[in-house]
Amino acid sequence: MVIVKFEPGKTTFKVIDRVKESVRLGSGTADMKYLSQDAMNRGIEALRRFKQIADAYNAPVRAIATSAVREALNQSDFIRRVKAELEIKVEVASGFEEARLIYLGIVQALPVHNTSIMMMDIGGGSTEFLVGKKREIAYDNSLKLGAIRLTQKFFSEQELNEKQLKLCREYVGGSLLPVIREVQKRTYSLAVGSSGTIMSIAKIIKLQRGDGEESSLNGFVFTAKELYAAVDELCCATTVKQRLKIPGLDASRADIIIGGALILEQTFRALKLKRMTVSEFALREGIILDTIEKQFRGKDFHAFDNIRYTSVLHLAETFKYEKEHSHHVAALAVRIFDLTQSLHGLGSMERDFLEAAAILHEIGIFISHSNHHRHSHYLIKNSELLGYTDNEKEIIANVARYHRKSHPKPKHETFAALSPEDQHLVQKLSGIMRIADGLDRTHSRIVHDIALRRKGKNIVFQLRTGRGKNVEMDLWGAERKKELFQEVFDVRVQFTN
Repeated sequence: MVIVKFEPGKTTFKVIDRVKESVRLGSGTADMKYLSQDAMNRGIEALRRFKQIADAYNAPVRAIATSAVREALNQSDFIRRVKAELEIKVEVASGFEEARLIYLGIVQALPVHNTSIMMMDIGGGSTEFLVGKKREIAYDNSLKLGAIRLTQKFFSEQELNEKQLKLCREYVGGSLLPVIREVQKRTYSLAVGSSGTIMSIAKIIKLQRGDGEESSLNGFVFTAKELYAAVDELCCATTVKQRLKIPGLDASRADIIIGGALILEQTFRALKLKRMTVSEFALREGIILDTIEKQFRGKDFHAFDNIRYTSVLHLAETFKYEKEHSHHVAALAVRIFDLTQSLHGLGSMERDFLEAAAILHEIGIFISHSNHHRHSHYLIKNSELLGYTDNEKEIIANVARYHRKSHPKPKHETFAALSPEDQHLVQKLSGIMRIADGLDRTHSRIVHDIALRRKGKNIVFQLRTGRGKNVEMDLWGAERKKELFQEVFDVRVQFTN
């Protein structure tokens, strides 16, 4: 956990506390397909302690789950328990989103904003790769290669042997091939590494050089030759007890360091890397910046975070969306959102969800016009929509789905899978979206602005149209779609022009 202070209107922050506990959520089950009860208990107790510390600072908590939870078939059991026992909402990040968040952390720690970098981050269950510059991501990927995963697969014996090492190196080399092919197509001037395995190896190398143990690792550069020597030293220590004697090695990593070290070694060899720079900031700091941007920035959706907006547009363009209609509906939707702020009480993050859903609401037509709302849901949910967690994508996908046909219902499987809070959010945003879509029933963009008058439970939307334009069909479309809005907000809606 990291706790920070920041000033509203700024994206820089000051770290005021850090806490770390080794939970190993993915340990104890074959290939990390299930979270064991013991692992879930460890995770919940760690979160309980973290929340107590956060509460002492009066700091709101954002919890992001990565590889162990996103791959677990019983992830919903863990997420429900955390919510019920601690009142913490756990968001699950896709591998691609995890890579983006790590990148956000790195660009705050190192002076690389104007530099094209290749980043890698080795975790317990996965390794993330990204090539990017100035927040423009040229390539990112997440592989099911991690220090804990490889330890369970190859190094469960008490003592290392050459056969295990050989098999693991071959497995890692083969698994890396798709990433290596793509990274080699891109140009970058700096390789950056972050998180536990890389920092542990960097610290070993630092002490071998005779540098001070207490100095920061941020910006530390090690060479391929130094890396290979450190990995050889680790592999020659065939037991955990022997590895514990290696200066600089974190004791809590002694049992899993070999797997992580071989991932780093094989990446260096495959990409012919000569050196790597260490970033002390990674996922946690990236989450902090992402949270500040999503929850505390101004209302402009795409002015602040180009990655999210670009990702939404890329998905829309992939499925040949009707650009003029989709963007017009989005403009009307956010206008209604802003006019009805006192009704819904939502913030800029939810406004972004609405705008993204509006831009993407008809992409399902690419598959088939029949039931295209359902196809839109599927495409959004299963896309690599950078800047959004899996839970956020599900919210956007549901809002897009309910722009037409049925209202959200508990019998709908994807809606029922959301938390009660997210279900209510989808109902609110869908109510707004349906009216916005209805107001462009003819796809002619006749309604160019909206004003609002409210008296008690009566709301009148005053539509502004071009002189002489026939708005009859668009009024008809909005009238047909206003029911959900009225139900959710307990109001009566009229339209005038």
